[in-house]
Amino acid sequence: MTTTKADVMEWVDAQLARDARLREAVEARLAELRLEQQLAALREARGLSQREVARLVGVSQPAIARLESGPARDVKLTTLLRVVTALGGRLNLSIEKPTARVVGIRAAQRRKRPGTRAGRR
Repeated sequence: MTTTKADVMEWVDAQLARDARLREAVEARLAELRLEQQLAALREARGLSQREVARLVGVSQPAIARLESGPARDVKLTTLLRVVTALGGRLNLSIEKPTARVVGIRAAQRRKRPGTRAGRR
């Protein structure tokens, strides 16, 4: 039996549909990858090296490399904003309400934890 890309994607979709934690982890990592790719593409479109961007922003070249190749952890929003602005870009930040399914899962998780009070946030 030959496995096709469609077969693999169908299996992955089924796993993501079944496992909320896996889905959240995959979505978070994909968001990181998009950020990394967007930063590198913006810098390359401006024709700048990582060293030149680092000089403009006041950080080290390895700091820029970490932002572009990730996973960059605990990146300050001000640093990200300075890099994007130095590259002539615009940073969009949005906060969205969780889906009803995620809210239900998290509520169930809180009820399962020992030592927590009901209704506590």
